[in-house]
Amino acid sequence: MTFLSVEQLDGQVSSTSGIAIDFARDWRHVASRLSTGHRTAFQHVYWLDAWYEAFRDVSPLIAVIFDVATGKDIAIVPMISHIRRGIRIVEFADLGVSDNNAPILALDAALDAETTDAISDALIDALRALPDRFDLLRLRKMPAQVGGKPNPLVSLGRIGSSSLNGNLVLMGDDYRDYQAAIKRLQMPRCWRVFSRHAGARFEIATDVGRAHELLDVMDAQQQARMQKLGSPFVLNDETHARFYREVVRQGVAEGYAIVSALVCDEGVVATALGVKHGATYILLRISHASDAWSSCSPGLLVTERTMAALHVQGIRRFDLSIGNQDYKRRFGAEKVPLTDVSVALSWRGLPYAWRDHAAQGLRRYPRLAALTARAMGKGIR
Repeated sequence: MTFLSVEQLDGQVSSTSGIAIDFARDWRHVASRLSTGHRTAFQHVYWLDAWYEAFRDVSPLIAVIFDVATGKDIAIVPMISHIRRGIRIVEFADLGVSDNNAPILALDAALDAETTDAISDALIDALRALPDRFDLLRLRKMPAQVGGKPNPLVSLGRIGSSSLNGNLVLMGDDYRDYQAAIKRLQMPRCWRVFSRHAGARFEIATDVGRAHELLDVMDAQQQARMQKLGSPFVLNDETHARFYREVVRQGVAEGYAIVSALVCDEGVVATALGVKHGATYILLRISHASDAWSSCSPGLLVTERTMAALHVQGIRRFDLSIGNQDYKRRFGAEKVPLTDVSVALSWRGLPYAWRDHAAQGLRRYPRLAALTARAMGKGIR
């Protein structure tokens, strides 16, 4: 049985098989709910506060999932809606800046197969019932688990269907063992070369002012690098710059946002930005100065020095971000599969869902995908 009624949130509530869905159109109305719930680093309140404040050209749509019988929250799904080529799309609050996306889960949520199916079905039914007349639900880059609990929305797709994946390095308690495992990178030699410069040091910013200074350098270095490669760069535009600086402003004091750098008297040679959640550090951005510094591999070195410093603090899981650059394998990273889901919410969304499903299927056959991409003259997206 499904019913619709207006609730205290500014959306509508729908119930299917004992699972109720309510919608909020303002993140601030629900930000404090499930504050102790299971989440990835990209559902942290600092991340989502900054995201919804910075990306204002889309409409927030946050699903609150709760149990009809008890009224207890089960999950919160931070999403947005926007129109692309005339199609009304619902997706995670991401727009390319988050490495993964997932619902926030209640600590005591019982998520057996029957419940996860009910949650997925209820969310789709509720989206279809909204007066917005949405066409397509796209849920991209989802991990299979969140805080050790199954991600209930993954059941809508196939694990590993995303073209992107995490790259996880797991360490033991002795960092020297890890250094020995990556000896081909020659990080001790790179550090010695860098240390010959006057004032050479590694640092992690401990105050907002210094962190913002390093972000300014990061933006400039990354832009110069992208220009040299002939690639577009948007991370220093007004929206992205505001987003990253707000994440840092809120998170640097308690160690959620980590801004690190290689510095000497000649200036800032390399920078890294990441976030820390529990025992996991996720590397998001790295930059380095001109090719004149290539003898010490500054991009690799700032990454390794950050990992070493955080290992001392008890971090044992290091995610080197999505994408499969060769250096991540040399750091010993293992691929972590992510899942994409596309569901048509109306007949208008059907061709787009079919296209997404076809692309996901082709990813299981890399050679065929490459041939198809060449024949189409573009990549599979």
